[in-house]
Amino acid sequence: MIECRDIEKVYRSGEVETYALRNVSLSVADGEFVSITGPSGSGKSTLMNIIGCLDTPTKGEYLLGGENVSELDSDELAEIRNRKIGFVFQSFHLLRRATVLRNVALPLVYAGIVKSERAERAAAALRAAAFPEQFWNHLPNQLSGGMMQRVAIARALVNDPLLILADEPTGNLDTKTGDVILDTLQRLHRDEHRTIILITHESYVSEHAQRVIHVRDGSIVGDIPVKERRIANNHNQV
Repeated sequence: MIECRDIEKVYRSGEVETYALRNVSLSVADGEFVSITGPSGSGKSTLMNIIGCLDTPTKGEYLLGGENVSELDSDELAEIRNRKIGFVFQSFHLLRRATVLRNVALPLVYAGIVKSERAERAAAALRAAAFPEQFWNHLPNQLSGGMMQRVAIARALVNDPLLILADEPTGNLDTKTGDVILDTLQRLHRDEHRTIILITHESYVSEHAQRVIHVRDGSIVGDIPVKERRIANNHNQV
């Protein structure tokens, strides 16, 4: 599904070079649920931008679904994002004057899907995100934060993407509501075999995935299944 090979990202200002990523290689299989974690400034956001086709590497290759997207231009990257990636952001990014149903259907408008099919697919995505039907015609300001994030998850699903990329999806939510969102992501992975990458700086959140990739100073310093991580943590506490 995802293959990053010796990825580097360098920002240049005059003669000064700043390395955001150094020789990063990783793979994510179809149907995996992986979290990428690290402190502020670690490079995880830069890595997310490359995986999400929001940016390209300075060096190295990135393959998404077998397609090398490392050197595509901005228009080609936009097409890849629309067809292959569903985004869930911390701040929801919902249109305030559009109903829930219209917000979810919006990516289908850009994809040129006819109106009747848009409504059908948006309804299916809302059901998959476990969003209650009685709220489908509500506006975002009539919803709680947790409900808005479920709308964002449904919008990410509506194009049936290869990858769901969730960037700090619980960052604006209280712990209880955040747990509901994480449970929703786990269910989508378990029941619908969705490939999910979760970006977070919180270890508690990261452990809802199958596997945790830890980034520090632009490099991967750990890549371990969650069960093994928990065993190691329990051993250290003894």
